[in-house]
Amino acid sequence: MILARLETQLKRAGLDRYMMTLILTVLMATFLPARGQFADMLRDVTYWAVALLFFLYGAKLSTATIISGFANWKLQVGVLLCTFAVFPLLGLVMKPLSAMWLPAAVGVGFLYIGCMPSTVQSSIAFTSISNGNVAGAVCAASISNLVGVVLSPLLFAMLIPQGAGYGVEASAIWRIMQQILLPFVLGQFCRPLLSGFLNRHKLPTMIVDRGSILLIVYSAFSAGVVNGIWQIISPQALAMLIGLCIFYLGIVMTITITTAKVARMNRADLLALFYCGSTKSLATGLPMAGILFAGQDISLIVLPLMLFHLIQLVICALISQRYAVPAVAG
Repeated sequence: MILARLETQLKRAGLDRYMMTLILTVLMATFLPARGQFADMLRDVTYWAVALLFFLYGAKLSTATIISGFANWKLQVGVLLCTFAVFPLLGLVMKPLSAMWLPAAVGVGFLYIGCMPSTVQSSIAFTSISNGNVAGAVCAASISNLVGVVLSPLLFAMLIPQGAGYGVEASAIWRIMQQILLPFVLGQFCRPLLSGFLNRHKLPTMIVDRGSILLIVYSAFSAGVVNGIWQIISPQALAMLIGLCIFYLGIVMTITITTAKVARMNRADLLALFYCGSTKSLATGLPMAGILFAGQDISLIVLPLMLFHLIQLVICALISQRYAVPAVAG
């Protein structure tokens, strides 16, 4: 009973079993990092796990839902502008700001956050809990990720200073499309055969979804630990990094709410824009980083995205619970 009560309280604060597992994965990578042949094998397994994940996303997502969602153009344009215009511009500000106290690679990580697409599952879930426009959120999050496969690395290449050592090659974009976009398209073709099974059985997709992220996190942080990431990032620097992520998220959330009010959106659309426009995808960001930053300080670059993701889940969980109360009471 006590454990069940404690789990309920933690869940209300955004710390569910998956979040705790994510934190434990970082700790495991810290004390038992993957090395040598095991690390190479883990990289291969992770690659195919991510490809399978986006294949399942494609098989589950209704094409009709995406097409119908375009009718609500204010919401779709709002999410795309927040995700691929407001966020990257703020990332340009956060990069030099973070460089005042933190390693340069961490500053690159803030810019990388800005170029990422929206989350899919969590933004839809929070929109649903808050009684927002779920169909609009499904459409917006899906379009954001499809566009992001090509646009995110191109945006990053445009915004990163020349000579910074983080150039994006055409071959990297092609590898991203092979790992993410191609499996998604194949999933769409296989949808008539698989959609019924996947809609009835949520567990396979959830296992692949969360399992692939855990594999990427373990692999990335194992490499970081081997290269001495925790000697580079002190507890004080980590606290500063968390504070900057909260600051970054707070600004974007304020902008999304203001945008929705200026556009005179109804409450349901405002909530969909809020969750889809102010969150960033770890599921897309981590595998993309593995391709773009191969052989570089990848653990330092993805650390801001990891922390930003954890923080956005906690804050969005608290906000969604608050908005869910009136609907339950009514």
